[in-house]
Amino acid sequence: MRFSRALLAILLLSILCGAAGCANKTGGGQGAGSTGDYVNGTPLPERHEGTSFFGGNVERDRFQPIYFDFDSQAVRSSETGKIQQIVEFMKSGSSQIIIAGFTDERGTAEYNRGLGDRRAGGVRESLISRGVDGGRIQTVSFGMEMPAAAGHNESAWAKNRRAEIGVIK
Repeated sequence: MRFSRALLAILLLSILCGAAGCANKTGGGQGAGSTGDYVNGTPLPERHEGTSFFGGNVERDRFQPIYFDFDSQAVRSSETGKIQQIVEFMKSGSSQIIIAGFTDERGTAEYNRGLGDRRAGGVRESLISRGVDGGRIQTVSFGMEMPAAAGHNESAWAKNRRAEIGVIK
């Protein structure tokens, strides 16, 4: 009898602990899907139907790629001139852009997809901090899926750690 009560008590505790582990957590950082699409506190705009970074309605060769250090989403100070060109373009009209984040081949596909997303978000926040309306900027990550340079060396990897800007037509 005592054995069955002890077994019942253990069973109830394990159910309660399991339920507590599945409880809805609050707090922490915001990300897509939690309370909306946010990058560093600035809401992402709604996706435009039919907008694809590689689609015919996106001009991808207007701006030079923005390059990143290994495993970093921080915009290099050497890339500030490129950022400023985009800022001036955005302030001179009403165009919308899409920023695509890319990585080199090192790391898992999942990690690199997240890093590409953080890189695109870093460029987005850099533009917003310079006065560009965040509602006109979309982001996407391709991770390591579409390298700009073939090769398995630092020279190729450096060219693949980038964010590209597309102007939505």
